[in-house]
Amino acid sequence: MTPTRHRIHPLTLPQAGIPDGSVQLIVTSPPYPMIRMWDGQFGAADAETARALEEGDGVRAFDLMHRTLEPVWMECRRVLGDGGFLCVNIGDAVRTVGGNFRLYSNHSRVTEILAALGFETLPVILWRKTTNAPNKFMGSGMLPAGAYPTLEHEYILIFRKGDKRVFITAADRRRRRESAIFWEERNRWFSDLWELQGRRQEGETGGARKRSGAFPLELAYRLVCMFSLRGDLVLDPFLGTGTTLAAAAAAGRNGAGCEIDPVLAESVPGALLKEPPRMRAVVRSRLERHAAFVRDEEARGRSFGYRNGPHGLPVVSAQERDLVLEMVREVRRTGIWTLEAEYETLERAESS
Repeated sequence: MTPTRHRIHPLTLPQAGIPDGSVQLIVTSPPYPMIRMWDGQFGAADAETARALEEGDGVRAFDLMHRTLEPVWMECRRVLGDGGFLCVNIGDAVRTVGGNFRLYSNHSRVTEILAALGFETLPVILWRKTTNAPNKFMGSGMLPAGAYPTLEHEYILIFRKGDKRVFITAADRRRRRESAIFWEERNRWFSDLWELQGRRQEGETGGARKRSGAFPLELAYRLVCMFSLRGDLVLDPFLGTGTTLAAAAAAGRNGAGCEIDPVLAESVPGALLKEPPRMRAVVRSRLERHAAFVRDEEARGRSFGYRNGPHGLPVVSAQERDLVLEMVREVRRTGIWTLEAEYETLERAESS
């Protein structure tokens, strides 16, 4: 497989100079309006936001924070190619401001903004974070009319630019077949409820860790595989700790990301150099799970009508015959803000 290339832009997306229509998929998680850890970032970007919080006007602060994000959403539409997807991981917020406790619905506001920009709104995925927290409520405990449900899920909002993507050339159609998803993966990944462990942000220093809300590699990797092809360009306009770039590399896609926090931006290249073991693990697990699926189904008496050529395993559908999984052998730095990933063929797995 041709090496993939990955670039960090220590700038906002409107400043990065990414060409029109050059991106096939955007996977991102922006700063969440009305979550305290991002108050300073929103306040620094807009003095009116800081003033609204100081005056206890939560509704106005919420509106201003989303206005701060709008230029990035506008750029997302410009850089996406026709039929490209935008996946936004975001959570709602609950907060007391000016003595008033209420929900601030970030997911619905982002949906409204992106629909107004002309994106096609598609069904959402609920990411339910597994937790051992004993408290399942907020408020007065066992006394009625004073407690509120906790927020134990976030949203993965999915949008498309224009009509469905068209694959005209033979090379693109081949890439599409090679990028297929196993039948049983399709059933699990395209469910509207995902239960995944939130990411531990190890290795980050105080301030940067507090300003980052990284999602797990598995979440980003699924989205990359679901909505893009091998060799495509995947962008994250709020790069943070670089999880989207790691997922893109693991899936054989090129990557780009924008991050204005200098501490976070400077940490990403070094972090990606250490990621190949996790990248390989997430790819290898796909083949191992499929082999286990085949063993279980054959034990129940099921026969498979097709066989995957690259990995020598039975598959359910003809669309899986050319599916190929390759693993990152090495990530190397090619410049201050650029890296390259090289690949090796994943060993064949046996179903029995």
